[in-house]
Amino acid sequence: MAAESRKISIERSRLLRWLQNFAVRHGEPSATLHDQQLALAAPDGAEAMITVPFPPLSESTGSLQQRLVDHVLLDRRVGVILVRRGGFGVGLFDGDRLLGHKTGTGYVQGKTKAGGWSQQRYARRRDNQARQLYQKASAAVSELLLPAVDDLAAVVGGGDRAGVLAALEPAELTPIKELLQPRLLPVPDPRLRVLEEFADQFLGVEIELNELA
Repeated sequence: MAAESRKISIERSRLLRWLQNFAVRHGEPSATLHDQQLALAAPDGAEAMITVPFPPLSESTGSLQQRLVDHVLLDRRVGVILVRRGGFGVGLFDGDRLLGHKTGTGYVQGKTKAGGWSQQRYARRRDNQARQLYQKASAAVSELLLPAVDDLAAVVGGGDRAGVLAALEPAELTPIKELLQPRLLPVPDPRLRVLEEFADQFLGVEIELNELA
């Protein structure tokens, strides 16, 4: 799309109504599937590119738009791993229902501008703090998600990418790491409330619109 395009995210329950409104405003669009993105092109030039969550698009009867709605509304078992300097959160979801969770706090100091020996000592302390936090997160993933790995459709990460990958570094967690989705979502310091509300983010539908849409 052109540089004037913009991106929005909507709740999955609103997708059908959004598609209907798009057709009312711009005329019935053509629909094509490209690399797990549903492209809509309306008669008036309006275009929308809808990213298929949890690809590939499910096989079902009906138009591409109806298939996408059915796919989006399907409840899946999803693992969640949130890691930031202030703590971690690990959750097991069925659709938007949080079935189980583990959270923990930690403290990882920020970077310092000091130089020389002080900087080296500070860096070592910071590395130790981060390592301890990641180990706690790894233990939570092992306890909560690993036993359910055969039922997981995907694993979604949030927060600090390096922290999420570090939490999944142990070899025993490779089956979980292989399910990790490429997109990392922003979150505040993980707490139970943040974890409970995270479903709205990872179940949301991302849409890119051109300047006429």
